[in-house]
Amino acid sequence: MPPDFFYLFPMKPTHLLYLLALIKLILPFFLQDPLWGPHRDEFLYLAEARHMAWGYMEAPPLLSVFAWLTNLLGGAMWAIKIWPSLAGALTYILVGRLVLHLGGRWFALVLAWMPFVTGAWLRMHFLFQPNFLDIFCWTAMAYGLIRFQQTGKPMHLYIAGVSFGLGMLSKYTMAFYATGLMAGLLLVWDRKVLTNRHFYCAIGLGFLLFLPNLLWQARHGFPVVYHMKALEDGQLQYLSPWTFLKDQLLYNVATLFTWVTGLVWVARTKQYRFIAWAFFVTIALLMMAHGKSYYSQGAYPILFAFGAPRLEAWANKWWKIGMLAFSLFIGIRVVPLLLPFKAPAPLAEYYAHHPLARKVGALRWEDLQDHSLPQDFADMLSWEEMTQKVARAYASLDSTEKAHTLLFCDNYGEAGAVNYYGPKYHLPQAYSDNASFLYWMPRDFDRFEVLLLVTDDKQEMQHSFIKEFKAVRLVDSISNPHAREDGSLIILLKGPSDAFRKAFRDKIDRSQLKTTAQGAVQTLKPNALEEGGAMH
Repeated sequence: MPPDFFYLFPMKPTHLLYLLALIKLILPFFLQDPLWGPHRDEFLYLAEARHMAWGYMEAPPLLSVFAWLTNLLGGAMWAIKIWPSLAGALTYILVGRLVLHLGGRWFALVLAWMPFVTGAWLRMHFLFQPNFLDIFCWTAMAYGLIRFQQTGKPMHLYIAGVSFGLGMLSKYTMAFYATGLMAGLLLVWDRKVLTNRHFYCAIGLGFLLFLPNLLWQARHGFPVVYHMKALEDGQLQYLSPWTFLKDQLLYNVATLFTWVTGLVWVARTKQYRFIAWAFFVTIALLMMAHGKSYYSQGAYPILFAFGAPRLEAWANKWWKIGMLAFSLFIGIRVVPLLLPFKAPAPLAEYYAHHPLARKVGALRWEDLQDHSLPQDFADMLSWEEMTQKVARAYASLDSTEKAHTLLFCDNYGEAGAVNYYGPKYHLPQAYSDNASFLYWMPRDFDRFEVLLLVTDDKQEMQHSFIKEFKAVRLVDSISNPHAREDGSLIILLKGPSDAFRKAFRDKIDRSQLKTTAQGAVQTLKPNALEEGGAMH
């Protein structure tokens, strides 16, 4: 039992569980400075919710359901952020329930809660990205199998099966952990599970949930192949196994003793040994696939659920105080790296005087260079400024020109932001050939007379295609040294030539071909507007 002074007031363990889940839910809203806007990726997922489908180029469809609800609620920041926060709270509830089933009490509940407020999950449960659904579904799938081991009730196998199906509708990395769990069950030859017909029915149920997305992939030529190839070419090829393993320690360093204890304990316990094998197999598969370090985070909550009760039973009073003090000390140090707790300029100044951010690589972007802010934070800046400048350019056109204008953006962040803020500034729909926006191009997209272009290419005005217009004006640019879009241009182009129209349509057609598995493995000559093309 923990010492009397550990409690603020008498409370049943289940009540403490839900109180801690509530704190987890609301805590990020108090830690972020209100000057920050939505993230680049969040604009994309909100846009997908306006084009509901069984799949998208970059992600399965489940996140778009929550994005649709966000749009229904008005699209405010709280409506964007509530879903990852809620998923974090629900993930903790699963962990806490398992802690109680394993004999844990108050201290174990608090210890299992620490990773949710002192580690990398603070950011993952704050950004509206598929990661929060991925972590929840991995946890729920393992939870169902563990509870079946404890109770023998088939219902828990179906919880695991449904979690697998929903996980595949959330993020395809679910396949790694599902493979790990199946490998674990086979390696220990768990007859209780493997000989139970409900286990296979549950797998079938999960597959049926995923089937509509699989059919969508087939109908669109398996764009997931293109997306993974693009990730491999642009990001994953630079990831090393050493960096992957190092990050596994860094992400949950504040509670390292808890998950390591859980991993060792399940490895030594026959009933739950499949969880240890699942962890090792999943880590190995992700390393071989050059997966990003955070892809593995869904494998950890279950380990915390096993480790916390063991430490509660083994540790004396002073060790317990020491573990909580260590977690809080590390957590306070890393919170500024995980959430934008200050306005952009003061936060950049903070990083300049606190070398920890640079030492752990928090300021390193995909270009492998260090910047003034973490990339996720830089992706939350200047979007409304950009939309305002686009609106001023659009307002300069007469009514006839406006009726024949195509508002085109180079990347999904720009297009998503313009469509998010656009109604406020009376802008038309923005289009792009980047990410799933490529699917939403109008049929007559090449019949415009005015092209209002938003581009992140700072050299755009020097490219040859500019000469294919009768009139060109550089309207404005984004000027924010902390924003990832710093230097992006807003250009107004009037009177395109027939050659440009033809090249533009060919560019879109080629882009759509490239998103299929067939196109992804072809070597195509550069389009006239692409790098290496005659008009670039």
